[in-house]
Amino acid sequence: MDLSVIILAAGHGKRMRSRLPKVLQPLAGRPLLQHVIDTARALQPASICVVYGHGGEEVRAAFADPDLDWTLQAEQLGTGHAVQQGLPGLDPDHLALILCGDTPLLRASTLTALLDAGGPDRLALLTADMDDPTGYGRVIRDAWGHVAKIVEERDATDDQRKVHEVNTGVMAAPVGLLNGWLGNLKADNAQGEYYLTDVVAMAVADGLTVAAVRAPVASETLGINDRAQLADAEAVFRARAATTLLEQGVTLADPARVDVRGELVCGQDVVIDVNVVIEGRVTLGDGVHLGPNNVVRDAVIGAGTNIHPNCVIEEAQVGERCEIGPFARMRPGVELAERAKLGNFVELKKSVVGPGSKVNHLTYVGDTIIGANVNVGAGTITCNYDGANKHRTVIGDGAFIGSGVELVAPVEIGAGATIGAGSTITKPAPDDKLTLERAKQVTIEGWQRPVKGPKKR
Repeated sequence: MDLSVIILAAGHGKRMRSRLPKVLQPLAGRPLLQHVIDTARALQPASICVVYGHGGEEVRAAFADPDLDWTLQAEQLGTGHAVQQGLPGLDPDHLALILCGDTPLLRASTLTALLDAGGPDRLALLTADMDDPTGYGRVIRDAWGHVAKIVEERDATDDQRKVHEVNTGVMAAPVGLLNGWLGNLKADNAQGEYYLTDVVAMAVADGLTVAAVRAPVASETLGINDRAQLADAEAVFRARAATTLLEQGVTLADPARVDVRGELVCGQDVVIDVNVVIEGRVTLGDGVHLGPNNVVRDAVIGAGTNIHPNCVIEEAQVGERCEIGPFARMRPGVELAERAKLGNFVELKKSVVGPGSKVNHLTYVGDTIIGANVNVGAGTITCNYDGANKHRTVIGDGAFIGSGVELVAPVEIGAGATIGAGSTITKPAPDDKLTLERAKQVTIEGWQRPVKGPKKR
């Protein structure tokens, strides 16, 4: 059967205590709903319908993708009512997969197993075995072990609450049959809502098979309703990413202290120390070493590069065998050629550093092109901003910039030029010559340092 997906994303999420709608709360750097949508897309469905409600246009605005259909659940009358809103646009001959926008850890392989258990005359239900099933609907089986119904915790008896097999909120059912079942739902329960789970008993009453597919691990089915559950999901996501890296041959100093909040591609013999955060799309070449406490976002790091502790690198291209940090910051638009070096407390922005060049200490370089084998001394500043516009500095191959220099852009430093320490350069410095600018040093005879007067009582 062809597949259509309905994602329930209308919940308020009051327990989050946030102005941000629950499905937009971030997990590993992406909204909860984004994880669910990405997993749904991996199944290649004919359509994906998102049922939204709380946060309305804010939720829609966060996902402008043309492959998504949106349906408003204006009143929050339960999960069964929510699915009803999404059904009219679906082909009655399709299999409907119902997902929850706040259940972001499900794997496509688990959902594929669920879909394989479904069919034109079957309802497939994803369940999980929970050590602590508190808060979940219980899967109730008959004397022969067949699924008979699902009972929400508020409506369950004491014996039913002892059941550890729970409903995950995920099911697959034929659209035509599902539409009929939903039309017969009643809100005669503790919450006064139309429960989607009631269709299980209806399917049994109609003589259909209800196939219960257990999730491989319960953590995969975690629903997010509060900050504690969000933190639990982060831990699961972090552990998954670490396991994947270890399987790929990456050395992790401590798998519990690496956060991958995006896509990370690693070459051979990559070493990642503790408290490293990866965001966006990052590529690490062979032999890259990431020291502790580094943040790398949307960057390509060349083979053999060593990034010392406490650096922030974003939207940058780093060549092979570079040395960066400690405490260096690379803002967007930076390119380092091979063997370039950035030292401690160096900040670069929209700049190119040529092969073998060094920017070692306590320096700001912005909107600058640095040639090959240049030495930029400690405390150098490229004065690129005049209060309204940014201007460019160009430093030729082999130039030597002394310590404490201010290069007032726009300005060009010639190849092989030397700039004396403490200079403020406002005009072009010629090739292969020493250029410096200093006021005359004077000593004031008879001058005395001011002395504080006695304290008043």
